[in-house]
Amino acid sequence: MKATAAVMHKPHEPLSIEKIDLDTPARNEVLIRTAFAGVCHSDLHYMEGLYPRACPCVLGHESSGVVLAVGSDVTYVKPGDHVITCVSVFCGECEYCLSGRMSLCVSPATQRPAKGPQRMSLNGVPMASQGPLSSFADHLLVHEHAVVKIRPDMPLDRAALIGCAVTTGVGAVFRTAKVEPGSTVAVIGLGGIGLSAVNGAAIAGAGRIVAIDRVASKANLAREFGATDFVDASSVDLVKAIREMTGGGVDYSFECVGLKQTVEQSFRIIKRGGTATVIGMMPVGMRFELSGAEILGEKRIQGCAMGSNRFRTDMPRFVDFYMRGLLKLDLMISGRVRLDQINDAYAELKTGVIARNVIAF
Repeated sequence: MKATAAVMHKPHEPLSIEKIDLDTPARNEVLIRTAFAGVCHSDLHYMEGLYPRACPCVLGHESSGVVLAVGSDVTYVKPGDHVITCVSVFCGECEYCLSGRMSLCVSPATQRPAKGPQRMSLNGVPMASQGPLSSFADHLLVHEHAVVKIRPDMPLDRAALIGCAVTTGVGAVFRTAKVEPGSTVAVIGLGGIGLSAVNGAAIAGAGRIVAIDRVASKANLAREFGATDFVDASSVDLVKAIREMTGGGVDYSFECVGLKQTVEQSFRIIKRGGTATVIGMMPVGMRFELSGAEILGEKRIQGCAMGSNRFRTDMPRFVDFYMRGLLKLDLMISGRVRLDQINDAYAELKTGVIARNVIAF
């Protein structure tokens, strides 16, 4: 079938709205009519050439939709089901999956063989699939292990945000760092993932939550998500300010930007015995430096892969959190745009003043 998609032909060029071809669902695949897709900063890394990607391709990884058709062996979902997609596709058979760390699965078993028919093609030429999703299209063809079924009364625009921002940010708090009630937390960078981390820390019962950004206008929004304090990083010595206001540093910090400076700051603002969790995507080849003396104080720094999620169980719980008023997803959506406005949406994202735009199909 034909689908309308935003195609990337090469880095540093605008995405092009074109018709692509989708194959019929194979035995373990699901065809989805896309409802909404989030405009996430992670895809910008590919658009700017900071991460390699075979082109032409269709980016996008944060989406919700309705199942249209399923392959012969699919029993988990059926046509008409509402679903959220997740980039953490799991094979269910590798060491990571069998040990409960499905977010680390990189098995090629969920992809089609490179020499056979591909899920997508453009002008008769197969499109390489380096990623499990291609959400910047009005229809998706994905492996069944890339979707989770959700309750039908969940608004699909809010549900799309759970596909990445919420699962990554809240998951980093719950699963990766395991924030304890009453602890102190700092979050650097208040995009969709950072605001979700703030929200998750509030749900986890953190005693003090310091939200940090270089855009002062985000202060009120951060407090709506549960922050107790806001620091404008553009006007202060961040490390000094955090250490002074918390009496030596926080128990947990979350870096949601992906820059050398902010990664190093995330480590320097935690107290002895504290944990810094790096969520932001650092460009390939970027390195950061830490103080060896501080490591001796049992300070830890760790990475985070999509919130260490187990998304088939996590995402329905996050849906319930929203329906109970715990997740502030209504506040996270800055605007709704058409697919043909995607380049403008990314230009707005780069200003740093918004939380999350979503593409409405």
